[in-house]
Amino acid sequence: MSAQPGELLARVVGVGDELARPLFEDLAREYGARYGGTPEQVRGELLRHPPEEFEPQHGGLLLLLVEEGGPVAGGAYRRHDARTAELKRIWTHPAHRRRGLARRVLAELESRALAAGYSRLYLTTGPRQPEARELYLRTGFRPLFDVDADPETIGPLPFEKELEPA
Repeated sequence: MSAQPGELLARVVGVGDELARPLFEDLAREYGARYGGTPEQVRGELLRHPPEEFEPQHGGLLLLLVEEGGPVAGGAYRRHDARTAELKRIWTHPAHRRRGLARRVLAELESRALAAGYSRLYLTTGPRQPEARELYLRTGFRPLFDVDADPETIGPLPFEKELEPA
């Protein structure tokens, strides 16, 4: 079954899949610009977790939203503990921002984590990513930090969310 023009398809891929390359390349540029470091250094940090941690048989998942054959958004989770999936690598292609795609990625990841047996989500975002912080606050994640404090004084900003069956 092929996609209709403009239709978004959720696709599970491996970390090394060619379709995932834009996610890692763009995140490396974005994080490097915000936090410093060369794209190679940042890419190394992005790939510090073994790829198998993002495979379903190991309790993880890397998901892309694909439109007209190319990735436009994505994200992943990996096993944090027996009941918790840790969200990682939430991304929207710069040309496709402001379309609600990050919300769609979060919804897909939540649904799939729940189906995989997880009952809680955990994530951290960087202090120089205010749009990510706001996204998580607006989508029901509970901050595990003082939201009134200067984010730069906190470091990584942790969030959690309890998953409820539909």
